[in-house]
Amino acid sequence: MTLKSALSFAAKAAVSVVILYLALRSVDFATLQDRLRNLHIGWYAVALALMTVQMFLTALRWRAIAIACGAPLGAGRAFIYSLIGAFFSQTLPSTVGGDAARIVLLSKDTGRWKGATYSVLVDRGAGLTWLALLVFACLPWSLAVISNPIGRWTLTLVGLAGLAIIPGLMLARLVGRRIASRWAVVRHLHEAADIACRCIVSRVPGVTVATSTIAVHLITVLAVWAIARSVDSSLPLGTALLLVPPVILIAAVPVSIAGWGVREGAMVTAFTYAGLPASDGLLVSLAFGICAFLLGAAGGVLWLARRQQTKPAPSAPAVTPGDIAGTSR
Repeated sequence: MTLKSALSFAAKAAVSVVILYLALRSVDFATLQDRLRNLHIGWYAVALALMTVQMFLTALRWRAIAIACGAPLGAGRAFIYSLIGAFFSQTLPSTVGGDAARIVLLSKDTGRWKGATYSVLVDRGAGLTWLALLVFACLPWSLAVISNPIGRWTLTLVGLAGLAIIPGLMLARLVGRRIASRWAVVRHLHEAADIACRCIVSRVPGVTVATSTIAVHLITVLAVWAIARSVDSSLPLGTALLLVPPVILIAAVPVSIAGWGVREGAMVTAFTYAGLPASDGLLVSLAFGICAFLLGAAGGVLWLARRQQTKPAPSAPAVTPGDIAGTSR
């Protein structure tokens, strides 16, 4: 790890710790511990199963995009690599480590670094684009639930930003085409924007990307709602649909480790704006983070197993003429 990456990791760890402290300082730990002790395992298992299905759908989306980028990827490998990426996302700053792991794994399989890199970047962008559009689509109902002016303005700005992503991609595609021959960086950005436009607004693979991404985000809402049921939180399913997508979008900002701290702060704020107990928001967010950690742990086991399989076999010791002579005696 270089000094720059070490400092980046330390800064993001500090952000996670500070925001977690701010979220935890007003919580009654005795009550929190009691509610966790009485966790409904059945509902929590449902949430974990939903998040596993979500991971598989995310892998299918990545597979469709990878094929469009000229990097062939099977559904099984996409799922395994996504789990391994989840492991690195939990152990390295934000989602950057997980994305880098997916790029390395796919490029080693296909020998196509550019296609692998484009596929992961476009996959990440497609997920965030449809998440922002979902936030925008829910704005009329979200603004009716949230009365806090700051919360209303924040949601509105996030929704408008999501609405501007697709025109922005088309503009980058058009402008980049004219100057792509001059600079390599612009050429790569143009190619990535071109693939992103095809994967988001075209019929093939746009429909696959859109349907799988929307399903992923709706399953996330269901998983959070199931977690709320497991800790006896009074979060209604309809309210979860309005609160969870903005929280996940905010947690995707790469300023902490795996979104820890940022997610908790955003969830507490969202619950408060919706008139729900702040402690419920914190409890639900922590339990959700543990679910994500368990999936990441499964990816870590797969990564270790993969490393064991790819280790070269120990070479046999060289046979010398003396050995042969000794044997003949």
